[in-house]
Order: sequence, then C-alpha cells, then structure tokens
Amino acid sequence: MQSKVIRNIVKDLLPPAVLRLARKILFRESQIRFKGHFATWEEACAHCTGYDYPQILAKVLDSTLKVKRGDAVYERDSVLFDRIEYAWPVLAGLMLAATHHGGRLNVLDFGGSLGSSYFQNRNFLQTLPEVRWNVVEQVHYVEAGQANIQDNQLKFYSTIEDCLSENQPNVVLLSGVLQCLPNTFEIVGALSTIGAEVIILDRTVVNKGAYDRIYIQYVPEEIYKASYPCRSISEGKLIRSFGPDYKLWVSFPSLQFQALSKIGSDFAGYIFVKC
Repeated sequence: MQSKVIRNIVKDLLPPAVLRLARKILFRESQIRFKGHFATWEEACAHCTGYDYPQILAKVLDSTLKVKRGDAVYERDSVLFDRIEYAWPVLAGLMLAATHHGGRLNVLDFGGSLGSSYFQNRNFLQTLPEVRWNVVEQVHYVEAGQANIQDNQLKFYSTIEDCLSENQPNVVLLSGVLQCLPNTFEIVGALSTIGAEVIILDRTVVNKGAYDRIYIQYVPEEIYKASYPCRSISEGKLIRSFGPDYKLWVSFPSLQFQALSKIGSDFAGYIFVKC
C-alpha cells in the first residue's frame, strides 16, 4: 500500500517525458542479465550470438538516422529516448581537451557505434570553432557510417592507424566498449601511445577485485535478441594500465544497473590527463 502511494506521488510530480524515460531505463535494466563467470573469453564466445549479429547494426542505423534527421532526440544502444541523457563528466573532459587547444576538438571515439556520443553532445560541440569526431569501429559499422551518417565533422575508420593517418586526436573516448573487447589492455596500450591530451572512459564495467571476470550478457529482446561476452575489469588493474604517461584526473559513477550489482560490478567512468 505504501509503495503504491509513493508511486502515485512520483507520477504527479514528474513530467511525462521524465516518467517515460525512467520506465524505459528500468524496464531495460530488469531484462538485462549476466551469466558466468567463464574461464576464458573464447569459452564465453562459444555460447553467444556475438557483437556482429546483423539485427544489431540494422536497428542502430535506423535509430541513428532518426537522430541525425531530427526525428528523434537521443539514441543509446539503438534505443530512442525522449530527452538527451548527458554524461556530464564526459562532456567536461571533452571541453577540457578543447580548452587546451584553443577550442579545437579532435576526438578518437573507439567503439563509438554510429556516433552516439557525437550526437549526444552535438549541441555543445556546435559552440566550438573546430570539431573533428572520428569513430573507430567494426568494418560493417564503418561501411554503414560512411554510406549514411558521415559528414564534414563525423568520420568513420576501421582501424586506429587509419584514423591517425588523417588526424591528431587531442582526446580519446572509450564509452561502453572496454568490457566488450577480447584484448582490452592491448587496446588501452595502443591508445595510450598516440599522445592525446585527455583519455575518457565511460560506462566501463569494473569490479574491486584483483582480476577480470568474464560473463555473457543477454540483451532484452525488446531491443534485439542477442548475447555477447562481457568483461568485468579489475578497477585497480585498469587504472594502472595507463602507466606513467597519464594520471587519473577524476573517477565518477556511471549508469546504475542492478544486474551488475548482482555480479559484484559497477559501471564507472574515468578521465586521464597526460602528464
């Protein structure tokens, strides 16, 4: 009875758009689950559909095009939202890098889908005199991005090397991607050597232990039917992996997911600044 009264009070106080957003987030969270952990990445992969499942790209492309055209406001993981959910620490890190370079921003967005973070922050980016946003992604995402999304500011590349051949990034963004990689620390090492002023991590699955743990993440069928391996990264190991060239400027909590709490993990974010 008491919980029903509280729900009614919340319903009366919150605007409809906020209520829709909250319901969407809570529903998705209730459907996400993790299985494991597994001894190796390969063992988890053997039980998954994987990240390159065709339905994933199709839905992401459809949602991103709606945002690009202005038919929708914000997209994350192919899901459309009624309002933009800003990751304010991420935006602060982007603006920090731009400030150090006369307002010029050149981003290497590793694993950035079809530009989700670019469109999320587009209103603020428009205030800068120069923006280049470069997404490094899987080949089929790059092909879709180049054919349907790319413009003078937003570009797509299939390798870090291809991106660096045309750009000198002053910020690296890793949003929701490190836990999805079989070679997490190899990628961290490669991105730490390019000399960007700022490296931003967001929506990174971490645990407080000394070791990584490997799971299978199951995606709600209302988004797309898929499962893929997911790494819960040792937070201490992750911070140390940036080595002597970068110092941790700030860490911050990211999305709250009950499913992660059940496996002793959290979404977290970090901003590293070049020493």
